[in-house]
Amino acid sequence: MPLNIAVCVKRVPDTAADKNLDPTDFTLERNPDESILNPVDEVAVEEALRLKEAHGGEVTVVTIGPEAALTKAARRALSMGCDKAVHLSDPVLHGSDAEAIAYALACVLRHLSSGALRGASGLSSGALMGASGSSYDLILCGSESTDARTSLVPPALAEHLNLPGLCQAKKVEVVGDRVRVQREADQGYDVVEGPLPAVVGVNWGANEPRYPSFKGIQSAKSKPVESLTAADVGIDASRVGLAGSQSQVLGFGARSTERRRILIDNKDGNAHVKVADFLQEAKLI
Repeated sequence: MPLNIAVCVKRVPDTAADKNLDPTDFTLERNPDESILNPVDEVAVEEALRLKEAHGGEVTVVTIGPEAALTKAARRALSMGCDKAVHLSDPVLHGSDAEAIAYALACVLRHLSSGALRGASGLSSGALMGASGSSYDLILCGSESTDARTSLVPPALAEHLNLPGLCQAKKVEVVGDRVRVQREADQGYDVVEGPLPAVVGVNWGANEPRYPSFKGIQSAKSKPVESLTAADVGIDASRVGLAGSQSQVLGFGARSTERRRILIDNKDGNAHVKVADFLQEAKLI
């Protein structure tokens, strides 16, 4: 069965770049020249492309942010092999936290599917259906972003769409009308499955993302891109942005350069206990 897959991606600061917060609103300063596709989202893109190669279908990349989100994140995904892109850009979204972004992504996906949740609305089977007859069978996300590392967007997106959420996936398979993942656990992995459509959060290391070929980079320039605003997709402005976010940064300061040096002797044979007590006191374990 061909799969219609949406993969949500984010542009993040290059891991090698210096990172600073804007002193006026405490948001992360994002230099477009030092932005990249979130490496964990790149793994999700690769997983989407592998599923497309195995089952047929189409992969749509969805991104939120200013123009650099399109040029640095979505175009990279297109050059890897995704078929088309959707770019939501609106000043009202500036400063949105993870929950607000998940809400905005849900609005985009509902808009692209004409707002009908097949299954949740009582239709014949559970897919995000569009008026044209196309549906999103699977929505993939990287499990986290390298600039925030909250791991909140995939489960929050599943909640907003009223779809099964299978997160922390190290392997993704589609069998018939169900998706099965190997979910990383403390010891080994758990096998979890659910009906399509579903939201899947893909972990770092689930695969080795392909490097875009020259042909892929060139073809990405002509692939279709749909540009949307918050009003286009019915976003309630009071639920996004700095004012609409449920988490706030109240202040920040430079990390102390002072280093504590503690000597632990093992005369009584319990140095390991002393180390554990120190780490627990520092809230590191």
